[in-house]
Amino acid sequence: MRAAIFDQPGDASVLRPGRVATPFPVISELLIRVVAAGVNPIDVKTRAGRGVAAALGAGPTVPGFDFSGVVVKAPYETHPLQPGTAVFGMAAFPRTPGTYAEYVVASSLSVAKMPSALSHVEAAGVPLAALTAWGLVVETAHAHEGQRILIHAGSGGVGHFAVQFAAYFGAHVTTTASGRNAAWQRELGAAVVIDYTTTRFEDVVGDVDVVIDLVGDAAGRVGSRSLSVLRPGGLIINVPTGSWPTFAEDAAAASVRASTYKVIPDGGALATIGRLLSSGAVAVYIDEVFDLDDAAAAHRALEAGHTRGKIVLRVSDD
Repeated sequence: MRAAIFDQPGDASVLRPGRVATPFPVISELLIRVVAAGVNPIDVKTRAGRGVAAALGAGPTVPGFDFSGVVVKAPYETHPLQPGTAVFGMAAFPRTPGTYAEYVVASSLSVAKMPSALSHVEAAGVPLAALTAWGLVVETAHAHEGQRILIHAGSGGVGHFAVQFAAYFGAHVTTTASGRNAAWQRELGAAVVIDYTTTRFEDVVGDVDVVIDLVGDAAGRVGSRSLSVLRPGGLIINVPTGSWPTFAEDAAAASVRASTYKVIPDGGALATIGRLLSSGAVAVYIDEVFDLDDAAAAHRALEAGHTRGKIVLRVSDD
């Protein structure tokens, strides 16, 4: 099958078109023809030798977690997701080959029926980012009416879902974003948008209940600066892996609660998110679409920063 592959970690130029064996499903796995694949920061970090690169086997490696596509083979004849069913979800990369390919295998527990209101390109931009945002906002922060949540990097893949989920559940949402995205962030549900290019957020916000840090402490010390805007006993959630080595100690010294977070590929939660997408309560924003053979260009675009929403690879025809 066609795929985007790399032999050894490196810069975006190591990612190239190639051909690899079609994966074979076992036990509860589905074989899925991929129509589109989402591109995520973890993909870029892994290709560069960070992320989950420590778990990679011998090359060539097919990266990618997110997909939308059509079931080709189900685990058994009466399984709910039969051949021909449009689905979206997450692959178990790097335990299995990733989604930058014509076919992928995925556990039936990490897949849901694709919302009919979405195109395959739109659906491919949802799983990892939306499930991460759901875990942060709903399962960890327990967003509710009147709660004050500060979300850093609200315009990114995870951020634009987090803003919408927090607002949907009634929280008062403040987000940091560039000025060009301010109006869009308000459309997503943010009550306050702070232009990080002109204003230090700690000068205009304080006494918040939860900070969702999608930037980390390395970039302008966004994380540690956030400790000062939390109420005593408030919660800070740091998402970028390895971005803040002294996270737990710094939070304890500031008398706030602290947690990291890693996405759980839960098909049930994804189905719930799918219903919100179908109803129009939540939307996915696709910034750019690249063909599978141009995966290296897609990685360069994500690495350049300032992506609004998601970047997606078009793998095959709908």
